[in-house]
Amino acid sequence: MDNQKHEKATFAGGCFWCTEALFLELKGVEKVMPGYTGGTVKNPSYEEVCTGTTGHAEAIEIIYNPDLVSYEDLLEVFFGTHDPTTLNRQGADIGTQYRSEVFYHSEAQKKEVENFIQLLNEQNFYGKKVVTKVSAAKEFYPAEDYHQNYYSRNKNQGYCMAVISPKLDKLKKNYKSKLK
Repeated sequence: MDNQKHEKATFAGGCFWCTEALFLELKGVEKVMPGYTGGTVKNPSYEEVCTGTTGHAEAIEIIYNPDLVSYEDLLEVFFGTHDPTTLNRQGADIGTQYRSEVFYHSEAQKKEVENFIQLLNEQNFYGKKVVTKVSAAKEFYPAEDYHQNYYSRNKNQGYCMAVISPKLDKLKKNYKSKLK
C-alpha cells in the first residue's frame, strides 16, 4: 500500500454530498474529502460558505491511484454527473458555492482539463457552452464531520433520495467499468 502512487484531484460540482458519494464508487479512488476551497476566508464553516460571501465552493478533494484510475477518467465522471453549463447552480442548489470548478494541482492537470472542456465545447456536447472554471488549487478546508460520508449515513433523507440516489444510478449505468 505505501509504495502505491497517490495523486490529488479537486472538483467543485454542486453539493459536495453528491460528488463525494459518486467518486467513492470509483476504482482507484482511495479517499474523498468534502470541504471548501477557492475563496478568501480561512477555516470557513458550512454556515459561512452557505451565505455565498466567502468565495469558497463546496468541493471534494480526491486521493487516487493513477495506475488504477486516470485523471481523464475522473474528469469524464465529473463532467458526466453534473451540469457544467449552469453558472453558480446545480439543480435547486443556487449560489457561487455551487459553481462548477476544477482546481488543478499541476500543469499537466491544467492542460488536461482545458483540453477536455475545449473538446466538449467543440462537439457541442451539452448544446451550450461549458462554464466550468479552471483554477490553481488553493488551500482546501475539510468540511465539518457531519458532512463526511453524508450519503451513506443518510440514504433515506429526502435530499439524498431525490438528488443523490438518481445520480448514483446514472453513474452505475454509464460508468460500470470504472466502479469498484
